[in-house]
Amino acid sequence: MKDATKGPRRAANPAGRIGVLAVLVLAALYSLLPVWWLVVSATKGSSDLFTGNGFWFAGRIELVRNVSDLLGVQDGIYGRWLLNSLLYAVGGALVATLLSAMAGYALAKYAFRGREAVFNTVLGAVLLPAPLFALPLYLMFSATHVVNTFWAVFIPSVVSPFGVYLSRIYAAAAVPDELLEAGRIDGAGEFRIFRSVALRILQPSLVTVGLFQFVTIWTNYLLPSLMLADNRLQPVTVGLVAWKEQRGQTVPYNLIITGALLSVVPIVLMFLLLQRYWKAGLTSGSVK
Repeated sequence: MKDATKGPRRAANPAGRIGVLAVLVLAALYSLLPVWWLVVSATKGSSDLFTGNGFWFAGRIELVRNVSDLLGVQDGIYGRWLLNSLLYAVGGALVATLLSAMAGYALAKYAFRGREAVFNTVLGAVLLPAPLFALPLYLMFSATHVVNTFWAVFIPSVVSPFGVYLSRIYAAAAVPDELLEAGRIDGAGEFRIFRSVALRILQPSLVTVGLFQFVTIWTNYLLPSLMLADNRLQPVTVGLVAWKEQRGQTVPYNLIITGALLSVVPIVLMFLLLQRYWKAGLTSGSVK
């Protein structure tokens, strides 16, 4: 008698497949339509921005002119904001990734009293919303006279509880204890083993940590708006919102929209350049 369990699998329900496809299409439209509107609006002049179809181009493409005008507004302050964002995001992501790798590796590979309590504290910090830390940080930095300086934004950016959590999970699953013991037998010190062996194995997860931290810092608005009063220290997110709140009286709306489009470009480039690494990092360590 033929085993029914070994027969061909039943075809999926067509209605169910159509329903799933419809949900995916709606989700894609929900995500892509604002981006499409941003791209289209950045190509319009000030007179064309509020006339015609908002989701299609006007008669002339004014993107190059908008970018040129944007970079000349207020003595080129937009370029300064972009540079500030790059300094905060790139520097903060690099330092945060290194600290996360060291902390995660230590929590995974060294047995010490209170290790689980430390890890549970890190996990609790992951679960807490980041805005909850903004006011305590402001009060602490105000007492130490760090407010309205570069360090008021940079120092909190180098702390990544999620990075520590991911590094610990990945190190526990991917770094074999036998390899570390072999390094110790060969006379290598602990830091050399970490630098020469563990960091290379942890590379996929560290790229993921760095990418997520870069995006988090780049898109952060509350912390720099709270910490910084000097306009030349602001990141691009705070600067664009300040222009928008002026209701186009100082900077035309089409230039603000063009600035918003340019501010997205570094994030897109980071994802495209590092996608093969961060995709591996997301799945690595899930199976031990």
